[in-house]
Amino acid sequence: MWETGIVFQIAAEISRYNLEVLGISETHWMQVGQQRLASGDLRLYSSHEEENASHTQGVALMPSKQVRNALIGWEFYGPRIIKASFKKKKESISMNVIQCYTPNNDYNEDVKDQFYNRL
Repeated sequence: MWETGIVFQIAAEISRYNLEVLGISETHWMQVGQQRLASGDLRLYSSHEEENASHTQGVALMPSKQVRNALIGWEFYGPRIIKASFKKKKESISMNVIQCYTPNNDYNEDVKDQFYNRL
């Protein structure tokens, strides 16, 4: 999913299905950041920050163009958790969206405990 073409396909699906925010798990994108695509769409992502890390465990949020204007901030909590905060002043609505990628049963208990403590 780290290929550029996939990002544009995802952005098209957000529009097609009228989604306001799309959360994505196991993105395979590296590091942490935000990217504005040529289409105007925004991608917020979190993964391993080390350059030689494997392409695993990443998460991302892609807000629609309408919701993007209400974005007031975002944070990451390691490669598996990302949170974005939105506020619509006109309607006095505040919302936090959390996307996470939970470790499965193959991981040891310490990894799972660390994940749930961060969450």
